[in-house]
Amino acid sequence: MSNNLDDKSLMASRFRGFYPVVIDVETAGFNAATDALLEIAAVTLTMDPDGHLIVDSSKTYNVQPFDGANLEPSALEFTGIDPYNPLREAVSELDALQGIFKMVRRGVKDHGCNRAVVVAHNAHFDHGFLKAATERTEMKRDPFHPFSCFDTATLSGLAYGHTVLAKACKLAGIEFDNKEAHSALYDTTKTAELFCNIVNRYKGMGGWPLETEDFGEDMI
Repeated sequence: MSNNLDDKSLMASRFRGFYPVVIDVETAGFNAATDALLEIAAVTLTMDPDGHLIVDSSKTYNVQPFDGANLEPSALEFTGIDPYNPLREAVSELDALQGIFKMVRRGVKDHGCNRAVVVAHNAHFDHGFLKAATERTEMKRDPFHPFSCFDTATLSGLAYGHTVLAKACKLAGIEFDNKEAHSALYDTTKTAELFCNIVNRYKGMGGWPLETEDFGEDMI
């Protein structure tokens, strides 16, 4: 049975005006302030008329290391990325963020939301690199909430008892190829599928929409 709200209102109602956007980054280390951002991908989401969350659009960029960026050899060996390989057709951080933010702003508007919120696996890591790049490039009109995020590692720990992305996906019935892992677009797509799976599973258990009193505005 369909909800009474239209598709635009469904998303805004489900996440209190937040528009969830799944993000994944590949980097040359763990320090967002000093280590290079090498890949970034974003997947936007939408809802069907019954209020089920589904994957919508995606963008991915190979990114040039910013001037003075640190490149940890162990991180490069782990990801298999050669930052200066011309076949990467890498773009600047500014160009990558402009492309992603344009897609995100359009999604926020189309779904009647107030602003975007990062969804990521171990979200503090990806969110931190996104914020650092945004600050370095002096991007205006950042569409993302400055600190709120949805962490699929935490959510999958709750839903499936496992926090590793590959294993959580398999427990959720989502195919996962370890050979494809550590590509920003692949990991983002799988994280998006996992997030949708958890949200929709909760809905199927009767967890949404809630029939409760209006508790008023909260503080986040």
